[in-house]
Amino acid sequence: MPTFNNTTSSSSIFLLTAFPGLELVHAWISIPVCCLYIIALLGNSMILFVIASKQSLHKPMYYFLSMLSAADLCLTITTLPTVLGVLWFHAREISFKACIIQMFCVHAFSFLESSVLVAMAFDRFMAICNPLKYATVLTDMMIVVIGLIICIRQVVFFFPMFLALKSLSFHGSQELSHPFCYHPDIIKHTYRNPWINSFLGMFLQLYLSGTDLLFIIFSYVLILHTVLSIVSPKKQHKALNTCVCHICAVTIFYVPMISLSLAHRLFNSTPSVVCSILANVYLLLPPVVNPVIYSLKTKTIRQAILQLLQSKGPCGSNVRGLRGRWG
Repeated sequence: MPTFNNTTSSSSIFLLTAFPGLELVHAWISIPVCCLYIIALLGNSMILFVIASKQSLHKPMYYFLSMLSAADLCLTITTLPTVLGVLWFHAREISFKACIIQMFCVHAFSFLESSVLVAMAFDRFMAICNPLKYATVLTDMMIVVIGLIICIRQVVFFFPMFLALKSLSFHGSQELSHPFCYHPDIIKHTYRNPWINSFLGMFLQLYLSGTDLLFIIFSYVLILHTVLSIVSPKKQHKALNTCVCHICAVTIFYVPMISLSLAHRLFNSTPSVVCSILANVYLLLPPVVNPVIYSLKTKTIRQAILQLLQSKGPCGSNVRGLRGRWG
């Protein structure tokens, strides 16, 4: 029996699907999708480069932001080949091993982003509720420790799931609902009871993302309690304004993820087109929007990016010269 399972799994072929029923307009759909991928790649790469090159940004808040950008960048690179392959070349076939590896990367980087959002919530909590202890608690060594804990957490929870999926046997050529491999979508095609594996996956998601979200909500309850105790309305607004970017990042990450998970596991009557749109929103919205929000709302990041563009641009020296002349 084990030999049969391994042989069946390794020979299985999955068929990826981009937007069911809209195959004739895939070429047109690929234009905005490709633009979003370019924005995600350039935006997150720019954030990482600016934080690494600017000594003034070597602070806990920006270290966590660089982790978030790295997770978004890896998530984008993981899905880009298959999504554009289906839209451009109708390359739908993907082998079992490639599908499992992509699925593992998608979920690992997704939960990695969830963990980073928790770390960023802790950073905002310390900055607003315990500003005097901020520098002593969030040291460079503590940032490294938090990063290692986040990475170890992913390995501990996902490596056993990877081994369990590798031993499963699947039907022959099966059509998936997305242009990438997603656990609730793959598990429907196993010979074993799909409900058991599906709820095990849902339990893992609720345990990881659920506890992360509860910690974030608890952090903001304490932050709101501290802000409301501030007498000056101006200081209240300033304190809350430092959390706007993080709140936006949490919202655009958790809402699509929860919606997609519920659509797959609880609402079997959900149209495949809706699931496909939710999946693309879930994977593309955070990597695209996060660098844009942080670039626009964070003054130090915005200034560093403008300085970098002015110094690297072909007209950078002319701009500086004109400023000096008309100073």
